[in-house]
Amino acid sequence: MERTFDVSGPVELEVRLAAGEIEIETVAGLTRAEIELTAYDEESQQLVDKAQVELREQSGRSQLIVDVPQRRSGFNLGMLLGRGGITCQARVPESSGISVRSKSADVSVRGTAGAVSVQTASGDVSVQDVGGSFSVKSASGDVFAREVSGNASVQTASGDVQIDTVRGGLNVQAVSGDVTIGAADSDVSVNTVSGDQSHGAVQRGRVSAHSVSGDVRSGVRRGSKVFLDCNTVSGDTSSELELTPDAPGGDGPLVELRAKTVSGDIRIVRAPAPAAAAFTSGAQEVHT
Repeated sequence: MERTFDVSGPVELEVRLAAGEIEIETVAGLTRAEIELTAYDEESQQLVDKAQVELREQSGRSQLIVDVPQRRSGFNLGMLLGRGGITCQARVPESSGISVRSKSADVSVRGTAGAVSVQTASGDVSVQDVGGSFSVKSASGDVFAREVSGNASVQTASGDVQIDTVRGGLNVQAVSGDVTIGAADSDVSVNTVSGDQSHGAVQRGRVSAHSVSGDVRSGVRRGSKVFLDCNTVSGDTSSELELTPDAPGGDGPLVELRAKTVSGDIRIVRAPAPAAAAFTSGAQEVHT
């Protein structure tokens, strides 16, 4: 099934597909929205034939709906004999908002999207650039984002989480998955049970890193002032920052970093200053 709609700008794309693959591409200057649903077995083709694909205009917004019915049973003979299921491919204008609801479909978004929201059970989620907020709820799927300009929220049980850059606030709740954050420009809150945490470079705001048995590694940008409160029961704690009992001074941004584990190790390291840093004061630490 193929559908094409003329549009005058970004749309709000909503995809409902229980299983298969969801591939979305945002394109600058595109004046149409394209949807293609491909079935790989007879039962999936029946679902595609019943799918709802339509463009709605509501309050000045263009809302593109792709709603594929669920199969009545989870068993699919086609999946045993070869490739089965459904692939949804979408091309929409740059900065379009994206909302996905699925059970096991993998979700990939190429290009620059607006806000992105995904709910899935076991599917992986991979996005490039998110111009707005980023929200993912998953049970076991891995989550990857290259850059998020707004706030980011991720909840997962056993999936790994990797976000290279986040400009807004970040909240991650995980159980056994590892969490890797490249650079964070605002508040960060990460809670894991057995998963390790790596905060490559924090620059300002409140950073909260809690884990039971997972290790915590956090890098503080050179030039930032930092207040440290680290606590572990049986793990080891180490810091590369200069220790001083005095309150942090200087004109750099302040990081309030609180790390707590039961048996996991805590390591605080120096991270390089931002490429366009407007401050040069050295990082200081208060350890309580």
